[in-house]
Amino acid sequence: QVQLVEAGGGLVQTGGSLSVSCVASGLTFSSYTMGWFRQAPGKEREFVGGIRWSGGSTYYSDSVKGRFTISRDNGKHTVYLQMNSLKPEDTAVYYCAADSIPKRVGRTSAANFGSWGQGTQVTVSS
Repeated sequence: QVQLVEAGGGLVQTGGSLSVSCVASGLTFSSYTMGWFRQAPGKEREFVGGIRWSGGSTYYSDSVKGRFTISRDNGKHTVYLQMNSLKPEDTAVYYCAADSIPKRVGRTSAANFGSWGQGTQVTVSS
């Protein structure tokens, strides 16, 4: 059974930084593209960014490009999301997710990700 467990998040002021991590188990982690999504109250789940199974490439939504960085450590089965220059509109529950098909990259729809973490709250105060 696949399990994804996020940690980190919290409350930060505008312009600050936060880091969240996600530890995976129950899958061949190094074979799956990992994604980060977020969902604000009353809004649909939104793609934030993804990282290729090998870690060799990343891709981001326009709303976070240049501010957020995704990395992974396949030896630790962990994917990271570093968030800098945070804005109030970044406030949301952040989820990590594993692509449902191994060695696929570049997909941004939540429907293409089959396993999800429980989410962690990130709140940016103005």
